[in-house]
Amino acid sequence: MSDIQNLNSYDPFADLGDSGDTADQQNYIHIRIQQRNGRKTLTTIQGLPATFDQKRMLKIFKKDFACNGTLVEDPDLGSVIQLQGDQRIKVSTLLVEEGGVDKKMIKLHGF
Repeated sequence: MSDIQNLNSYDPFADLGDSGDTADQQNYIHIRIQQRNGRKTLTTIQGLPATFDQKRMLKIFKKDFACNGTLVEDPDLGSVIQLQGDQRIKVSTLLVEEGGVDKKMIKLHGF
């Protein structure tokens, strides 16, 4: 019976550290969809690089997609572009083809 060892307590998550936002997650462009009331939806675009002029991009999105939109300043997220309707695929193709953004840097969220 002297061969039995006392098992040490082990925390499997101790080496992971903080699970908050890292610098790698912040340079992605996040395109999300939010459900409003009924069938109405709202597309939000967050994390556009500083090389893009936010107001000009909003104007391009509104003209090309025939929808209304606004630029919202959030203290935590920075500037967020909001567009009416489900414009996720259109925004991502426009950014990849004409904006010169790598497709790996765009994260589509929703449904």
